[in-house]
Amino acid sequence: FSTAAQQRSTGDECGPEDPRDEPKHPLSDCALEHKAIKLEEQVRDLTERYRRALADSENVRRRTQKFVEDAKLFGIQSFCRDLVEVADILEKTAESAAEEAEPSNPNPTLQKIYEGLSLIEAKLQSVFAKHGLQKMSPVGGRYDPYEHEIVCHVRAEGLQPGTVALVTQDGYKLHGRTIRHALVGVAVESQ
Repeated sequence: FSTAAQQRSTGDECGPEDPRDEPKHPLSDCALEHKAIKLEEQVRDLTERYRRALADSENVRRRTQKFVEDAKLFGIQSFCRDLVEVADILEKTAESAAEEAEPSNPNPTLQKIYEGLSLIEAKLQSVFAKHGLQKMSPVGGRYDPYEHEIVCHVRAEGLQPGTVALVTQDGYKLHGRTIRHALVGVAVESQ
């Protein structure tokens, strides 16, 4: 074994002595230039694909980030819709208690109930504001189909046609997005 290994190692160190044993270049200069041009085109193509892939991944990242941010902001939207109905009931109850607790009726219990309901309503509106839920006050403003729903038309007495004259149900926005349209009466020209 040792002699074979010696012969192999000494044979490896020797280079070809016969010039006929040197490898010849199978490709000519023209073929090499053509191959180089093809490789440059492939590099350009792959570089362009890489840039597009980077741009696409950045766009996906931005869209996903926007989706997550919107989910955080508007995740409570259905809860807010339900809570707005409770606020409507509370407001109507407070109005009824206010009518009953007039100065002509000196019942102190009704007066305390009205004051309590007013405090609850004010606190509820401050909680709404804290979380980005706002009541719309469209009376006197222009009709906007994205914020209002017309339930009736009213003669324009002192108002321009197309102006909101009355509100039958308040509308609400959550961070600028309408979650409940205001039910309104719009002023029209009397004929």
